[in-house]
Amino acid sequence: MLFGKPATIPTKSEALPGRDTEMPITQPHFLSGRDLRSPVPEGMEQAMFGMGCFWGVERIFWNTPGVWLTMVGYAGGPTPNPTYREVCTGMTGHNEVVRVIFDPEVISYDDLLRVFWEGHDPTQGMRQGNDRGTQYRSGIYAYDPAQKAAAEASRATYAKRLSEAGYGAVTTEITDAPPFYFAEDDHQQYLAKNPAGYCGIGGTGVSCPIGLSA
Repeated sequence: MLFGKPATIPTKSEALPGRDTEMPITQPHFLSGRDLRSPVPEGMEQAMFGMGCFWGVERIFWNTPGVWLTMVGYAGGPTPNPTYREVCTGMTGHNEVVRVIFDPEVISYDDLLRVFWEGHDPTQGMRQGNDRGTQYRSGIYAYDPAQKAAAEASRATYAKRLSEAGYGAVTTEITDAPPFYFAEDDHQQYLAKNPAGYCGIGGTGVSCPIGLSA
């Protein structure tokens, strides 16, 4: 157990049942005004990452040139359409994730992977800093075989560098992209709506101990 939360992802039979109704998203992106449910525009691509508290992770990506739209949600567990309160129990199996729509003519998927690896500590298992639980695990969720291959190659590169620097094993999971469930409106672009809000990711929070150029 992690501070009263499960240390492992529950099975479908153990997980909370969830619901058939999707989370109602009524507000556009707080910064761009774009509809969060917009389809991926022609010529653009999508990516999904889990790096800890999704408030700070989303801020990292909306500040990245070439990113067209960001949104936060839940993925990687068996509970359909969970709520934030349910995810926080650890009994949905979901990770807090950010879905990114980006222009590959401006920023490549490899560049997004660099942002991912260097924006958090991928050696911490089921936590990031003071945030503990399965919802804070490190994860890359690939939308096609090319993304998965790139993610696995980048994990090998960072794992080698971290090991050489004396850090522990990389715990990042890499899987095919599971269903993405929107988080509630209040959580979308949270740190833009609440500039004084705290999140351990981004700014002075948790980050990778070394970069590719180290």
